[in-house]
Amino acid sequence: MTYSDQPISADDRARLDQIFMQVVLDVQAQAQQTQPPQAGNLAAMFHKEQVSEVLQGCAMLIAGWNQGRIEGAGLGRTVKGLKALELPELAGRVEKLRNIAEQEV
Repeated sequence: MTYSDQPISADDRARLDQIFMQVVLDVQAQAQQTQPPQAGNLAAMFHKEQVSEVLQGCAMLIAGWNQGRIEGAGLGRTVKGLKALELPELAGRVEKLRNIAEQEV
């Protein structure tokens, strides 16, 4: 799925910064705690690649946030990696960041 960038006003960024960062940091921590679904070098390699995908997506999200937007490519990358790691609930949380300014906090 492809996501477009979503602008975030400076006021919304200030108001929602703690929540945004909490979600992103939680995603990073949970992705890093996962284990390959099966033993073997190939499974370990693919697992490492998916964790790396999530971490890179999170870095893109943070960079976009600091520039006043929800980075669409980073969002997509993070969601894709989380689904591959079989963390669909976490992927859903990340997808909700797309509309964070419209949600009640």
